[in-house]
Amino acid sequence: MAPSYVLDWFIHSQVAGSAVLLASTIAAMLWANSPWAEMYFRLNHTKIGISVGSHTLALSLQHWINDALMVVFFFVVGLEIKRELVAGHLSSARRAILPIAAAIGGMIAPALVYACFNAGGLGAHGWGIPMATDIAFALGILALLGDRVPIGLKVFLTALAIADDLGAVLVIALVYTAQIHWLALAGAGLCLLLLGGLIRAGVRQPLFYLALAIGVWLAVFKSGIHATVAGVLMAMLVPIRPRLHPTEFFARVSKGLETLRPAELTTSSVLTNEAQLDALVRLDDAATDMRPPGLTLERFLHPVQALFILPLFAFVNAGVSLGAEAVQTLAHPVTIGIIAGLVLGKLVGVSLASWFAVRSGWAQLPEGVTWSQIVGVGLLAGVGFTMSLFVDELAFAEAALRDAAKVGILVASLTAGALGYLVLKAVLAKRPGPQ
Repeated sequence: MAPSYVLDWFIHSQVAGSAVLLASTIAAMLWANSPWAEMYFRLNHTKIGISVGSHTLALSLQHWINDALMVVFFFVVGLEIKRELVAGHLSSARRAILPIAAAIGGMIAPALVYACFNAGGLGAHGWGIPMATDIAFALGILALLGDRVPIGLKVFLTALAIADDLGAVLVIALVYTAQIHWLALAGAGLCLLLLGGLIRAGVRQPLFYLALAIGVWLAVFKSGIHATVAGVLMAMLVPIRPRLHPTEFFARVSKGLETLRPAELTTSSVLTNEAQLDALVRLDDAATDMRPPGLTLERFLHPVQALFILPLFAFVNAGVSLGAEAVQTLAHPVTIGIIAGLVLGKLVGVSLASWFAVRSGWAQLPEGVTWSQIVGVGLLAGVGFTMSLFVDELAFAEAALRDAAKVGILVASLTAGALGYLVLKAVLAKRPGPQ
């Protein structure tokens, strides 16, 4: 599959998801500020339990979505990261330096800006909230600008956001973990070893993988590390390249076709001719072994996480009451820190880190990309939404701090997205035509 086709598919899958994500966010905000707001918050905190013998696991609806369903989202994130590192735009030092430098700058600067407003205060632990970029919304906004966007800019934003995701996962695993239970972590490691063994052996029974995946999730959940990290760990085990060499693939296909060509193949003959059926099974197996497992899983799970899981996550997490206290919330140090971090910090961090990487000679701007466009992408990187909301839930135990952070995330993401769109629209209008 050509890299440009993969990029085009990836961007358009994110665009569709961003529209549904936005609709879910609006629905959550409307319900949380309606006369039926109490029902919304009661629904989020409804306990749902699973019992096996004397063992019971009971979590609120919100926690089932955040701690269990979001594992699928992080699994897809892990697949994206591995694909980019192995065969994508982060696979060579020369291509990777610019987006990685931009991502690092875009994580450090927002954290420092946030700390300027919250160091030593109640919200000090939330410095990781403005570090993230929401790849779905950022690419969705970029897609609104049409064919005038150079392919190099799309690649830069995609690689930056994926490198940013890797940084966010590391922050979640290393910083927002209160205590590690080593026995449970060892259990997760054992399950991962067994999972890797099944993959290496080419076992094709989905139930075995599902059982071990649940085992990894439960063990990581009990270890104290956030359960969604299990998704990234499992994704790292999935092979990115096909199992077959093309030469072997063509040999197996030719053998299967040689069996089918002399016989009269019909929709009825395959029901009675065992040789034909065996040949078709061999062709199907060859095609399966030639498909890259990681990319195949990405294509299958993207609609699931983009159109179902992420909208659910936004629906149960984005609802914040904007009553008479909303204006006061805008003056809260946490809210100000997040807005300043995502809008100003991301812009400065991405732009300066990119400039330094190019100026030092370590990297170069992609073909057709200008510094004005990098500034526009720096603003788009301030759309933190999904990952920022996720870190917010981990950073703060107090509802007041979480709500202040949510207001900051929503205001900052809207502001950064609008400014990024307007800047890029003005800059790209000067281009001679679509590329």
